[in-house]
Amino acid sequence: MGAQRMGWCCSGICRALALLVLLFALRERACWGLNPTSGDLEKSPRSDPDPWEVLHRHRRSWVWNQFFVLEEYTGNEPLYVGKLHSDVDKGDGKVKYVLSGEGATSIFTIDENTGDIHATKRLDREAQAYYTLQAQAVDRLTNLPVEPRSEFVVKVQDINDNEPKFLDGPYLAGVPEMSPLGTMVVQVAATDADDPTYGNSARVVYSIIHGQPYFSVEPKTGVIRTALPNMDRETRDQYVLVIQAKDMVGQMGGLSGTTTVTVTLTDVNDNPPRFTHKSYQYTVLESLPVKSVVARIKAADADIGSNAEMDYRIMDGDGPGMFNITTDEDTQEGVIILQKPLDFETKSGFALRIEATNRNIDSNFLSLGPFSDTTSVKVTVEDVNEPPVFSAPLNKMVVSEDARVGTSIGRVSAHDPDTSNSAIRYSIDRNTDLERFFNVDALSGVISTAKSLDREANFIHNLTILAIESQDPTQIGKGIAVISVLDINDNAPVFAIDYETLLCENAMPGQVIQTISAVDKDEPLGGHRFYFALAATVAGNLNFTLRDNKDNTASILTKRGGFRRREQPVYRLPVLIVDSGSPALSSTNTLSVRVCECDSDGVALSCGAVAYTATGLSTGALLAILGCIITLLVMVLLIVTMRRRKKEPLILEEERDIRENIVRYDDEGGGEEDTEAFDMVTLRNLNVIRDPSVRRDVTPDTPTFFHYPSTSRPAYKCLPDNVVFREFIWERLKDADVDPSAPPYDSLQTYAFEGSGSVAESLSSLESLSTDSDQNYDYLSNWGPRFKKLADLYGNSDGAAVFS
Repeated sequence: MGAQRMGWCCSGICRALALLVLLFALRERACWGLNPTSGDLEKSPRSDPDPWEVLHRHRRSWVWNQFFVLEEYTGNEPLYVGKLHSDVDKGDGKVKYVLSGEGATSIFTIDENTGDIHATKRLDREAQAYYTLQAQAVDRLTNLPVEPRSEFVVKVQDINDNEPKFLDGPYLAGVPEMSPLGTMVVQVAATDADDPTYGNSARVVYSIIHGQPYFSVEPKTGVIRTALPNMDRETRDQYVLVIQAKDMVGQMGGLSGTTTVTVTLTDVNDNPPRFTHKSYQYTVLESLPVKSVVARIKAADADIGSNAEMDYRIMDGDGPGMFNITTDEDTQEGVIILQKPLDFETKSGFALRIEATNRNIDSNFLSLGPFSDTTSVKVTVEDVNEPPVFSAPLNKMVVSEDARVGTSIGRVSAHDPDTSNSAIRYSIDRNTDLERFFNVDALSGVISTAKSLDREANFIHNLTILAIESQDPTQIGKGIAVISVLDINDNAPVFAIDYETLLCENAMPGQVIQTISAVDKDEPLGGHRFYFALAATVAGNLNFTLRDNKDNTASILTKRGGFRRREQPVYRLPVLIVDSGSPALSSTNTLSVRVCECDSDGVALSCGAVAYTATGLSTGALLAILGCIITLLVMVLLIVTMRRRKKEPLILEEERDIRENIVRYDDEGGGEEDTEAFDMVTLRNLNVIRDPSVRRDVTPDTPTFFHYPSTSRPAYKCLPDNVVFREFIWERLKDADVDPSAPPYDSLQTYAFEGSGSVAESLSSLESLSTDSDQNYDYLSNWGPRFKKLADLYGNSDGAAVFS
């Protein structure tokens, strides 16, 4: 912890002796030189230098040992590390010591006068084990080095200040249940950050604190083993161990750390399956569909996972093939499935014996007993009201297509499977017989025709027959009746296609120009056989002949050559076709032969009639006709244009005044009974005071100012009709022109006036008040609101009061 001083010898004799010793040593060994940068001694290879050259080298004046400092120092004063001194320092204060490198000035300080080194901070070897520093002696005044810079190391000395730690903890481990004693479970490992090369600070031993007597741990390796044999998972499946690691080889004063190890006992197949009951009983309805689940049973197994997987089988029982059992892989239940229909009337109960066996058996535990178990299952069938059942679910029948309406085709039969044996009624599902070709007798089930049949339209009919219980109409059974319609010869043969026969003008006599065939909608059992011939009307023609090929085809041949389109462009050839049915049917089909102009290879170039040039019209006549047509077109265009102009407004749309629009209303008035439209008294009174603000095209709100005299005739009748009417119109026109409340459009105002020129005078009922009538009209007031107006006009009340 200290430093050995190095110094220069004061006398010249000592210096000379030292040089001789050094020279002798260099001759015997390799030469040593000084690294100018670090100041450390370096070993260099022999190079045979001048033996006296060493006399000119400066001898290193630093002498000290490696420094050590204790970690985790807790004192209040800086920790003394060591002392540096140079022989150049005479103690006169001219030499100053300078320290640099790792931690200089921050951790380590040096007294520049004495060279004492101190640690000012608490050091941790686990954080940094050593520090590399550089020391140098310089002249205090000039700051020039008096010694080369040299490195030294300060090592931090370890103390036991770190406890062991389990870096991988806590641990999870597993071991099979029923394992033998000493089975390895897991190995734990703890690390100690202290120096393993110094003392026992990092030497760790392991022990178990919690988990005995089930498990143990090896002190040096940390291997955990089972301490008891045959530990059962079904009793306890998990253990939590506490493992301790202690340094200083477990001695007093050592530091320790702990971790937990969770040990899980994994399952082995050491438990056989066992049914909780020796017998099970289930009840099902006889209407249960096939492939349905009848029951679920399960054998208990304390194991888990694949060790609890099991297979079920039916060992014996009633009704072989009636039931099957499978394993539900999710629940490990035995699922009993119905394989055949149940019938209470036939068998009302079944007894089964079922076995459950482990799928994965461990041979190490066979001594624990058989890994299977059996139980009894009884299935009881309950009766239900079943629908009728057809004796044959599919009935095939045949009928001729010429069968008369009402012909019996066949019979279906159904019965009630229940003990009640209810009566059955039959009907046809009309969704399968939309056109109602057939009927079925409700009691006997006999199917008969209801319409004429046509095999060519529908040769097979699939009918659904319904059988309904009389006692319970909701019970409906269904059967199928397939009716095939047998063919008769009721269709004559016709051409197979619409033939287009072309005949070249250069055709030779006896040339085949067309091969024809026929089709027939009928389908005789022996197949079709057709006979071809020309119709009797053309049998002896000089142009064509027909040859029956005896294979349901025929060939059309020419009898001559020299056909010309100009003479006849098309020939119509009637062909008679007869079938082989009984009775035989025939038809006459027309074959059109077109004469064509052909090339040398017989390819048609043009067919049909030859176009002829029209004659009789000169060029002038054609021009005249064309001119007339153009003139007519021009006139039509002018008329259309004028009509469009008439429809166009005289002024632009935006310049229109809305008050100039005429709006027509085709409203029909009420006739003579309409007394609300206008005031007749105002119409006939020309001398009444006019209010220009009142509109004349509506009924006035105020009563008239004129009162009819009770005995005399109206005064206006004394004037001529034309004068009265003219004055009346002019006055109404003036009122309308100055009326501020008039609508902003032209309105049509209609006024009625009854003239006085009739010999019979006025026949209007409006003047009846002014006549001397003896008739009593009081009864009108009793006729209801519809005759209120007449009652007011013709009643005994004063006529003047009516218009007041």
